[in-house]
Amino acid sequence: MIGLIDCNNFYASCERVFNPKLEGKPIGILSNNDGCVIARSNELKPLVAMGMPAYQIPPHIQKKITLLSSNYELYGDMSQRVFDTVRHYTADIELYSIDEAFIHLNGFSHVLNHCQNLKAIVKRDTGIPVSIGVATTRTLAKLANHIAKKQPIYQGVYCFPTNQEEIATTLKQFSVEDIWGVGWRIAQRLKVLGIHTAWDLYQANLKQIRQLFSVVLERTVLELRGISCIELDDLHTAKKNIMTSRSFGHLTNNLFDIQEAIRVHASRGAEKLRKQKSVASSVLIFLKTNRFRPELPQYNPSVVVPLLSATDDSRLIIHAAQKGLRSIYKPGFLFMKSGVMLLDLKTKDNYCQSDLFTAETSATEKHKSEQLMKTIDDINQKMGKNTIHLGGIRQTAAWQIKRERLSQRYTTRWDELPLVK
Repeated sequence: MIGLIDCNNFYASCERVFNPKLEGKPIGILSNNDGCVIARSNELKPLVAMGMPAYQIPPHIQKKITLLSSNYELYGDMSQRVFDTVRHYTADIELYSIDEAFIHLNGFSHVLNHCQNLKAIVKRDTGIPVSIGVATTRTLAKLANHIAKKQPIYQGVYCFPTNQEEIATTLKQFSVEDIWGVGWRIAQRLKVLGIHTAWDLYQANLKQIRQLFSVVLERTVLELRGISCIELDDLHTAKKNIMTSRSFGHLTNNLFDIQEAIRVHASRGAEKLRKQKSVASSVLIFLKTNRFRPELPQYNPSVVVPLLSATDDSRLIIHAAQKGLRSIYKPGFLFMKSGVMLLDLKTKDNYCQSDLFTAETSATEKHKSEQLMKTIDDINQKMGKNTIHLGGIRQTAAWQIKRERLSQRYTTRWDELPLVK
């Protein structure tokens, strides 16, 4: 059996752990630069649509609700605490996202009792409420979790039925786009074929599904039938390109500001590159002005800078990115966004230098580079993001995101620890 443990209203729940006054109140979490609502407590859902820009929320509703900036440092740390707690009671766990993980439940004689106990322990030890859906496959576990979360009668834990009649009744409740891995476009194509619900897809012809769609959707049909054939490794493949970008807190034409932003994006991209054990062959740099401000001059340049050899060294990637920026930057434009994309990625283990004349020197330099990057990554992993970084990072720079409603980072900053009175 497989369970999906999902943190309820995770971002809002993290805020409530350290501010109990928010319990039962409508809470919204805002995107970067405090732009749009990206997470909502149950109390806020009837009042504010997901993705609504903060400035469009009517004043009479704003008075009733609490809007907070995204506190990613807090959410990331609380996520780790939740799943570290789960590991103490369930050895085999697969992280799926910041607030979800699959757990393997084979060997437990009373699965539902174990999940109810686990749910209570996580709430007691971390303050975060969770729901758990149990089934024979990951796809069914996702649907079971939805039922556990939405139907109070199950008290946060639901086991998917195995009786054929009950399976049909349950799957008919779900539209085909509610199924894990079925995107909006695929759902529209399925509906043209008369496949509207999860039960319709359950009954679909496997050969036709593979011919018209893919082997991945065929596996989804098998998963709906209770045959486990989707592994997380199938979904978490290495990326072919890595994009790092962000809108600025304020419009700027200051080259120094933009250089700093590009350096941070390039450095972050290189970290992601090393994490998936890849190297990049070229770097794309782009700038954007605000297209919603037609009264301002518009300029949206980009350029690709090839690297001398494929690398994951932050220094070389930053150097290439800054070179590209200098070639496209023009004064007289107010930029609202910049970004760096690492292109032509190769698996590091399978990549080798072809220049025989410099092989020995390259091997020595490559070893030094690997040791330096590993040291930087290890320190940042242990001591916190940006403990060591290349170049200065000014917190007051125009490119820094705006987070005017940020709560304290209670668990990751010594100077922001919660106070007991």
